[in-house]
Amino acid sequence: MKLDEQSQRSVNADRPDKPVKRRHLLKGSLAVGGAAATAAIAFPYIRDARAAETTTWKVQTAWWQGVAGWPYFENWCKTIVEKTGGELAFQPFAGGAAVGTFEMMDATRTGVLDAMNWFTLYGAGKLPATVFLSSYPLGLRNPHEWDVFFYGLGGLEITRKLYAQYGLFYVGQIQHGPNIIHSKTPIRSIEDFKDKKMRVPGGMVAELFTAAGAKTTLLPGSEIYPAMEKGTIDITDVVGPAINYDMGLSQVAKFISMGPPGFMSIYQPVDLMDLTVNMDRWNALSPQMKQFVEMETQVYSNSHHAEIQRLDQLAWKKFTDDKVRVIRLTQRDVEAFTKLAVPLWYKWANKDKTAAQVFKIQLDYMMSGSLGYVTPDMIKGQTLNM
Repeated sequence: MKLDEQSQRSVNADRPDKPVKRRHLLKGSLAVGGAAATAAIAFPYIRDARAAETTTWKVQTAWWQGVAGWPYFENWCKTIVEKTGGELAFQPFAGGAAVGTFEMMDATRTGVLDAMNWFTLYGAGKLPATVFLSSYPLGLRNPHEWDVFFYGLGGLEITRKLYAQYGLFYVGQIQHGPNIIHSKTPIRSIEDFKDKKMRVPGGMVAELFTAAGAKTTLLPGSEIYPAMEKGTIDITDVVGPAINYDMGLSQVAKFISMGPPGFMSIYQPVDLMDLTVNMDRWNALSPQMKQFVEMETQVYSNSHHAEIQRLDQLAWKKFTDDKVRVIRLTQRDVEAFTKLAVPLWYKWANKDKTAAQVFKIQLDYMMSGSLGYVTPDMIKGQTLNM
């Protein structure tokens, strides 16, 4: 079989919206990403369903019912039992169905959940280094740059070591898309955030907008619409157009603010999710099944990202039809936010040694000839405690 034919068959077989024949799995799959590409190309042997009882994992996602991300995740979970010949099954739970969104890490660590699919940034309160495991203000800006970090620059190994200290196994990142800002009044510049009540995801993002003068608060996604409707908040960061339209935000916020053209979000241009598993549940898997879950997560990351971007393109027209106006900030605003962001990079990096280690890898990458986002004068006077 030619390599391109094998790759295409693998991608088609792993689409969550199509039935998957077990023979596709057993004929092999092309791994996605540098780390997996160095492993064996063929899928691991998956034993016949009659050989033993099916292991079922309770897996909760951050996507709540009513938004496009949930049915896509639910359908993907339903394919796992067939792909593994009955050895492993994922029982999907929508956001908040089993535990609160911000309780998912503890619930997975203690075994209330077997695995979770949430936005990695939500872990910043317990593991400060996670603020650097998804895009942060004016940091790495494109999805492929995060793939380079995780699979080419040692990010995956560092992350797994970090999560292991908390009784968790970090399987891998799941690409989603950028975050955008919705507001009741126009946000045309950095000055317009001053004194506005704003929902943010926490961590460095919250501190950035606080530094810009906003009055920030932390809310799970399911509480954003009623808060905007009641006027509890004036501005909200959420995710991308498709999910945000499903939330009804075009009805309560008539303005969207983004970065300059080509820079959709200056504060979170790549909002990574992940699949993380309780360490005991992970260790109970066979080596072959572990390999399968890792490879399957990468396939899902690609298909999930593409599907969300497809839906985003459809959502833009819906926002236009609902008379929602899109406003783009300028390069002057990017520079102003950068001045606020750089000290926050170092503040969060210096919270612990792992955070410093992760940030140093990314800083070197951003200062390299490949990217050039950061120059020596931008970080003059800053100190990183390694």
